[in-house]
Amino acid sequence: MQTLRLSPDAAGLARAADLLAQGASVAIPTETVYGLAADARDGAAVARIYQAKGRPSFNPLIVHVADLAAAERLAHLPPQALALARAFWPGALTLVVALRANAGIAGLVTAGLDTIGIRVPAHPVAQSLLRLSGLPLAAPSANASGRISPTSADHVLDPDGGLDGRIAAVLDGGPCPVGVESTIIGWPEGRPTLLRPGGIPAEAIAAALGEPLATHQADPAAPNAPGQLSSHYAPRAALRLKATPEPGETHLSFGSPGPFSLSDSGDLTQAAARLFDLLRRADALGRPISVAPIPDHGLGQAINDRLRRAAAPRP
Repeated sequence: MQTLRLSPDAAGLARAADLLAQGASVAIPTETVYGLAADARDGAAVARIYQAKGRPSFNPLIVHVADLAAAERLAHLPPQALALARAFWPGALTLVVALRANAGIAGLVTAGLDTIGIRVPAHPVAQSLLRLSGLPLAAPSANASGRISPTSADHVLDPDGGLDGRIAAVLDGGPCPVGVESTIIGWPEGRPTLLRPGGIPAEAIAAALGEPLATHQADPAAPNAPGQLSSHYAPRAALRLKATPEPGETHLSFGSPGPFSLSDSGDLTQAAARLFDLLRRADALGRPISVAPIPDHGLGQAINDRLRRAAAPRP
């Protein structure tokens, strides 16, 4: 299969929408990372996502829709979920809520659960495609399962961990401004719970709700949301965290200048946007990688989550 590279103009968007309508998989830009999109109502199309990524079928997918009204056609949003949707959508927030019985979503999307992860992306190209196609789009990150997430079309097409030749097309919308996946909130025991830290700080979500978020101990063998596998976002090289550099390593610094600085000034927003790109560039050098300590608050919580999973023992 030849993977097309489509421009985010009218012709490219029309071609992407047509491919999706035919059941093909298309990588699309969002503000977080590039997602591998397919019609969430078409079981065969969703199966092609799992096949292209080599993703375990017990790992559920996030469904992307154009607006809150589209989300409510698929899911029951309780009052707290509605409050968060109105505060943060469109944006880097996924809500795990009860699936409507008549939603028509393929069972592979939810991995057989009675809940669905759903979000409204803010990226203008994703928004244009969602409205043009009229489809709910299941879209995990557009990379081989477990490898570093893509924040550019070049990453999607990278022969090392990308999907070139496995998917129909990539819609090139430039680099992703947030750079880490969405924050995931659910209500597994009736309380708002952080299922995955991400592009919206947990502190901002707790402030919007007026109560602290519960924490969740995920079961990697039976995840109830994406991004809960023990080993994920992984480079090929060994990775040391909260480290000072040693000879022979490529060091990702934070708060100081350097060729692999996440942020010279210690800015967490800049560090999140650079994280996956710098991990890829460091991994390409074929040396062990070390990463400076990152503050564990705000977006630092999402950065550290990704780094812990990237450094975990490989299955």
